Amino acid sequence: MLDISLVVFAYLLGSVSAAIITCKVMGLPDPRSEGSRNPGATNVLRYGGKKAAAITLFGDMLKGLLPVLLGRAIGVDESVLAAIAMAAFLGHLYPLFFGFKGGKGVATAFGVLLGLAWPVALAVLVTWLVMAKVFKVSSLSALVAASLTPLYTWLLAPVNVYISLSFAISVLLLWRHRSNIQRLLSGEEGKIKN
Repeated sequence: MLDISLVVFAYLLGSVSAAIITCKVMGLPDPRSEGSRNPGATNVLRYGGKKAAAITLFGDMLKGLLPVLLGRAIGVDESVLAAIAMAAFLGHLYPLFFGFKGGKGVATAFGVLLGLAWPVALAVLVTWLVMAKVFKVSSLSALVAASLTPLYTWLLAPVNVYISLSFAISVLLLWRHRSNIQRLLSGEEGKIKN
C-alpha cells in the first residue's frame, strides 16, 4: 500500500505546473496562451524573462527529484523507485490538474535522474550545456541529451530497471518534441537568446 501511495503522490506532485503557477504569481500571461504554448521553462523565458524561467526550471526539476528522494529515504526497492520516477515524469507530461496537457518534461526528467543516479544526471546536463553552447538551440540540446540518456544509464548506473526507465523517458521526450524536430528539419527552430 505504501508503494502505491508513493507512486500516486509522485504523479500528483508531477501534475503541479511550475510554469503556470510561476506565471500566475508573477503576473505574467498563462504560458499555454503565449509563444509555443508549452508550459515549460524555455517558453516562459521567451516572454517572462530569466527569473521566471529559472523558477519554472527549478520547480519542474524538484517535482521529479523529491518523490524519488522520498522513496530512497523510505527504502523502497529499485523497481518501486523507478515507478515513482516514471509517475512524477508522467504527471508533468499529462497533469491531472491541467486537463492532462503538460510540458515536454526535460527539467522533470533531469530531476528524476538526479534522484536515481546523479552521475547519469551530470552526464545529461553536460551534454545539454555543450550542445546549447555550440548550437544555441534548446530543443536540439534536449533531444541529443535525451537520446544519450539510456547509454549513460547503461554505463554509469547499470541497473536493468533504470535502463528501461531511461529508455522509456527518452522515447517520451522525443515524442513530446516532435514539433521541434519538424522545425529543426525545416530550419525554423528558434535559438537561445543571450
